[in-house]
Amino acid sequence: MVTLNRIYTRAGDAGRTRLATGELVSKTSLRVEAYGAVDETNAAVGLARLHTGPDGVLDAMLARVQNELFDLGADLATPERPGEAAGSVLRILDGQVERLEREIDELNGALPPLASFVLPGGTPAAAGLHLARTICRRAERQAVALQESGEAVSPAALKYLNRLSDLLFVAARWANDRGAAEVFWQSGATR
Repeated sequence: MVTLNRIYTRAGDAGRTRLATGELVSKTSLRVEAYGAVDETNAAVGLARLHTGPDGVLDAMLARVQNELFDLGADLATPERPGEAAGSVLRILDGQVERLEREIDELNGALPPLASFVLPGGTPAAAGLHLARTICRRAERQAVALQESGEAVSPAALKYLNRLSDLLFVAARWANDRGAAEVFWQSGATR
């Protein structure tokens, strides 16, 4: 349980923030950019959930995803230390990735085959899920950039971001299948 009694310090932060380890870093560091994009993904998922309505299946998945996105943010905000004991730090687990894969298969199995690229839109829920998907893809790119810079990033965290963007795509299709026709790309239609 986290307790936040004060939100501001009145001292200013001079463009710096602390990682979960207490280390002071620039707010433009790759690590902060990566977990910041995860936070943005979470906010977009929350906005999309306002439109999922009575679809309990989708809302329950997204509620769990929002909690896991906080776990993912904690994972990214805590650089791995040499000799870190398994379970001593909150990390994304392979089992969470596998659950996303099962849910993708479950939702996708109930949808018609995809014959074209889908434009983001349709129902408000689908549009919101597409927005969350694009932000999630950015978070994935930033986490990869962090890893490529030589920083440690959990392999499960990277897989989670990749699978989550897939889940959000399929969830958007699911939302449209229950409320509006999908909007398909028409190649060269406006020439």
